[in-house]
Amino acid sequence: MAILATLDAQAALPSAIEAALAKADLTPADISISVTAIGEQNASRLPPTIQVLDHKNNQPINADHNASSTVTPAAKTPTKTKTDQAKIVVDKQLIQQQQRMLDAYTDDPYTHLSLKSVPSVLPSRLANITDTHGKTSSTNRFSKPLVSHQAASARTPASTMKLVPSLIALDTLGADFTWYTRVYYSGIIINNRLYGDLIIEGSGDPKMTHERLEQLLYQVQQAGIDHIDGDIVIDSSIFAKVAKDPAAFDRSPLRPYNASPDGFLVNFNTVALKSTPLPNGRAQLSYTPQLTNYQLPNTIGTRAAACSQARYSLAPQWQQDKLLLNAKLPQSCKEHIFYIAYPDSKDFAARVITAKWQQLGNTLTGKVVNQEMPYAMRYKPSVVNNSVVKNSPLSKPTYGLTALAISPLPLVSYPSLNLQQQIYDINHFSNNVMTEQVALSIGAYGKASSDERATINPSQKLSATSLYQFGRPRATDYSQALQTIEQWWQTHLTTPPPHLTNGSGLCRDCTISAANLNELLSYAYEHPSFDAYVNSLGITGVSGTIVYHSERLPDSAAIGRSWIKTGTLNNVTAMAGYVKGQSGQDYTVVGLINTERALNPYIARPVLDAMLDWTAQQ
Repeated sequence: MAILATLDAQAALPSAIEAALAKADLTPADISISVTAIGEQNASRLPPTIQVLDHKNNQPINADHNASSTVTPAAKTPTKTKTDQAKIVVDKQLIQQQQRMLDAYTDDPYTHLSLKSVPSVLPSRLANITDTHGKTSSTNRFSKPLVSHQAASARTPASTMKLVPSLIALDTLGADFTWYTRVYYSGIIINNRLYGDLIIEGSGDPKMTHERLEQLLYQVQQAGIDHIDGDIVIDSSIFAKVAKDPAAFDRSPLRPYNASPDGFLVNFNTVALKSTPLPNGRAQLSYTPQLTNYQLPNTIGTRAAACSQARYSLAPQWQQDKLLLNAKLPQSCKEHIFYIAYPDSKDFAARVITAKWQQLGNTLTGKVVNQEMPYAMRYKPSVVNNSVVKNSPLSKPTYGLTALAISPLPLVSYPSLNLQQQIYDINHFSNNVMTEQVALSIGAYGKASSDERATINPSQKLSATSLYQFGRPRATDYSQALQTIEQWWQTHLTTPPPHLTNGSGLCRDCTISAANLNELLSYAYEHPSFDAYVNSLGITGVSGTIVYHSERLPDSAAIGRSWIKTGTLNNVTAMAGYVKGQSGQDYTVVGLINTERALNPYIARPVLDAMLDWTAQQ
């Protein structure tokens, strides 16, 4: 590998980055940068590069800077070079089609992409890349960086913080880790009727969509329960006291990115409201999922206005038993989907379960109760001033079939998508609440308690996918989960741990340095689960939250050859990930821009685009 000069905090930045800073009215003091060569030259561990072709005009979009910029009509694929032995061709029109789909969901496009199965612009053979690299003993993560500018400065990272719990979860739980939502019952089942309670034990599954919840309840039905003479009790105690005020961060409680984590999170705590134009100047409204015993308007008037976020287009307001829409729908919305977060995750899950249970043709004589405590605690007598309160609302009858104990084995054990699939959604679509679910799960599943350790066979790995091997996972809260993450950092890395207040980066008091992220990315590069990690990142100019790089910098050498997580807050613009240089050398790249004033991301992002382009040219 060629000897590369180091640009430290006192040295000048590359001219392209300095020019971009000046154009954005920013100074070198506003940015931290770390670019480091990793691995061996021409022995890349990164995925194949992507060649974006405009087949309509027979033009390559991201040809190498040292190659010809034109292509003959017969040349449908680029020539493979020594540095790009496996290059994949993607049509520009497919990328633009996905961009239009993303733009259509102005209220929360990334919630839409997480909830729906969106066709990839990449060949299907890349969708399930498995880990083929063994862990190496390389020490490249300790080499001097190509660029190091204020790398040790603690800065607000925005969503680049998601890279931290993503990797730690892969390391401690394993890429194939699966959350299991288990269903038990008390009492007895006679002729498909349960005389007792149905208990749903939440596992912290980050992606229990309403469709998956319906499948869970369908499996209960198939197991022999159509009618319940009792309650459906949700035990969400695996996560303790993690609910937050959805308006606290930016006073936008209706935005799905502000949803709270929960031990039994349903559909990201979000309703999809679909508008369909009617011929009479009104619009039909439909909702997914349905909410039992809650009034939702069926139609709405229209007005001449631009279609925007739900808060501006509809001015929705959740009340105790109904949704108010305080503005007429803009006519320009036409057929459109708005995503609106519900204010109470536990009430939301209870209403959705009731609706789904009834839609399956089942009945329930009791109600759905969502509690943050184990079912065994539900009927424990209340004690006030050393006296038992006999008329407690949780008082359970001590006679009849309903008094029988809870089933020793689950009636249904419903698996989640595995961690690798969940990490893809988290980093590709920057899903906040999924990240928080994973961060909390590191605390719940990532380390056995002392009692559990005594019963585990030493030859068994803690990252097993079944909960039954260890019994019930221990309940955790954010303090415990973040402590586990910090302990992992101190054990595996050398830089001082970052300061996390949640796992998603939706915070203004959490900090990380470029050196932190550089070391984390370098450690991941050597990890057996590296493929799962890097393939969760957006591909520059091709997919994910970095797709618009090609519009900001059309001739960038980084298009199709860098894998990046972005981050944006009102005074933060950040990028971090990997770049495959044209020389055949792989690099980690980190750029964090923080300012005291509000930052226009459309002006600031080109600075980090220049960082990616400059690195790709190396």
